[in-house]
Amino acid sequence: MTEQQPYRVVTRHPGFELRRYPPHLIAEVRVEGSFEQAARDGFRPLAAYIGGANRSRAEGGGGPAAREAGPATIAMTAPYLQEEADRPGCWLVRIVLPAACTPHTLPEPTDPRVRTRSVPGQLAAAVRFRGRWTARAFDRRATALGRAVTAAGLRPTGAVRYARFDPPWTPSFLRRNEVVLPVAE
Repeated sequence: MTEQQPYRVVTRHPGFELRRYPPHLIAEVRVEGSFEQAARDGFRPLAAYIGGANRSRAEGGGGPAAREAGPATIAMTAPYLQEEADRPGCWLVRIVLPAACTPHTLPEPTDPRVRTRSVPGQLAAAVRFRGRWTARAFDRRATALGRAVTAAGLRPTGAVRYARFDPPWTPSFLRRNEVVLPVAE
């Protein structure tokens, strides 16, 4: 069973649910290209990182001992996230790391494109849907979510995150997807 990012449903509104996400760790890579291409290009270095393209930290944290430790595998989690970066055609592609990971135990990536960091807890609106992983499918839901959030009197505070939960061989009509929009407290 794949670990999924935890959250607590705060309230349900027409068109979305309001969730509270706890602080967590992510691994991310910045890629350029179309929505679909960015998802493919971002996956490779992230999969390599969790598959062992990293350096384990020795007990007690960093320093020379950390460099001597071997690679570690990290369990796959869901969702696989994508968010538009600071300009069109540039994307941040992310994986949420297992809840058992801490900043002190998280292996260091050997690929300079992969970056790990802590993400603070967050209140966010989310809508779930099934179907294909196309820019059009996600954009349509993101637009509807933005309107529903505004209609509910909430204020968006960040970029929309596109979340994929299933492997690519899952038939599209069974794929679980989400669009998540951070909102003000």
